[in-house]
Amino acid sequence: MRTIGALMLSVAVVAGLSVAMSRAAEPPTVAPTTPPSEANAPATVPPPASAVPVTPKDAAPPPSVTIIGASDAHGVLGRDVRSAADEDMGRIVDIIVDRTGHVRAAVIDFGGFLGVGSRKIVVDWNAMRFGKIANKKDSITLELTKAQVAAAPEYKEDTPMVVLGASGSLQPLQAIQ
Repeated sequence: MRTIGALMLSVAVVAGLSVAMSRAAEPPTVAPTTPPSEANAPATVPPPASAVPVTPKDAAPPPSVTIIGASDAHGVLGRDVRSAADEDMGRIVDIIVDRTGHVRAAVIDFGGFLGVGSRKIVVDWNAMRFGKIANKKDSITLELTKAQVAAAPEYKEDTPMVVLGASGSLQPLQAIQ
């Protein structure tokens, strides 16, 4: 019974404070001291401060929205990679981008069995074909042979990388200044 009484008292106090604060925010009402001839004139009271829209000078523009159909784009991380001869080449574990954000290459976990003995190699993004990836089970085709990929040096993060490309399709990375 005490908790109900305390709850009712708390509600009454909050309601009273709300009314008091809303009245304090309103401009005080003063009896008109103007002559009767000016009483009919329209009042020139400025709008309350809360009615004036405030726009920050560095407000961000609204974001753009693009809708991509479920059959039009798919994720590639973890996707199987196969050669044109349908040999298992591994799976994509990372994507390499340059300083401008353009995709340059894919890191493929190649070789080994159940993760043992595998190594990461880097292949040119343009050496891969994504034509038949309609669902998660479809693989990406790499325009390199298994022997070419096996001869590639291992990729180690934060070291210069050798990127395998398909027959001259790789362009050197231009120095960005």
